[in-house]
Amino acid sequence: MSKTQIYEVNVQFGDCDPAGIVFFPNFSRWMDAASLHFFMACGVPPWRELARTTGIVGTPLLELHTRFLRSATYGETLQVQTSVEEWRGKVFIQRHLVRRGDELLCEGRETRAFVVHPPGEPHRLKAIPIPPEIRALCD
Repeated sequence: MSKTQIYEVNVQFGDCDPAGIVFFPNFSRWMDAASLHFFMACGVPPWRELARTTGIVGTPLLELHTRFLRSATYGETLQVQTSVEEWRGKVFIQRHLVRRGDELLCEGRETRAFVVHPPGEPHRLKAIPIPPEIRALCD
């Protein structure tokens, strides 16, 4: 298992449905933000800089599995604990635990890949092997 980073979320009124419960897609939005935060907190440069220096344009989402255990509402502060659960050849599995203090609200697993634009194909993305220097920063 890699390092664990914490991304904090202050739940706003607009994040909730009419019953005052966080609308479920917001958990995905927060996990996506926590994914980028994880890499930057580990010392990986922002994607814009990596695109300029290495051609890596980001880590798009390939697959998502989410399990909801408890609800949340506006005015609460949540913590998204993020780590890389598994590194594979060209993809990695990122795990997110969304907590309110010690209480687990939601668990998510994302399959992602580091991608570049192939030469001469600026509208296409191609997965590349996990860069060892990025993995070293995150382990």
